[in-house]
Amino acid sequence: MVALVIVPGWQDSGPLHWQTLWEKTFPGCLRVEQHDWMHPRRADWVRALAETVAQADDDVVLAAHSLGCSTVAHWAASLSLSAQRRVKGALLVAPPDVRGAAFAADVPAEGFGDEPDWRLPFPAIVVASSNDPYCAIECAQTLSDRWGASFVDIGPAGHINADSRLGQWEAGQRLLQRLILGD
Repeated sequence: MVALVIVPGWQDSGPLHWQTLWEKTFPGCLRVEQHDWMHPRRADWVRALAETVAQADDDVVLAAHSLGCSTVAHWAASLSLSAQRRVKGALLVAPPDVRGAAFAADVPAEGFGDEPDWRLPFPAIVVASSNDPYCAIECAQTLSDRWGASFVDIGPAGHINADSRLGQWEAGQRLLQRLILGD
């Protein structure tokens, strides 16, 4: 059995966001809850992710969005070998360009100034949009390459959030299943 862990980004994921819809669909799903969704602090966000994963009885697969992707990458750097083995994979959707002007202007994040520049110790898929206001497709491809992840460009879908009107986002669920099944 594999537990799905939802890792929202800045401001959380509202009721029409694919993450929230998935949470209602997947039995035993866990969701990372942050103390402060509006003023992210890397250390706090990484700690909340670690605590949520520790609650899982089974191996986990992560479904992260936006700043949640950055949180996963920073968290992965601190994992022990036994903890790494529990993570079957990570779906990293719409990672932000934390150095980009749009991100810096909108998101009052602390400690996320640089993305980790290492290969993740578990399989990952980065999903990006060609018109994401928080990350150019080339930057998303670079992050994917650094993290050793597969890369999927879904075309013009904005920030791949509720405004993108993806609903249950079946294509994303198929990517998630690839990670769960180890394909």
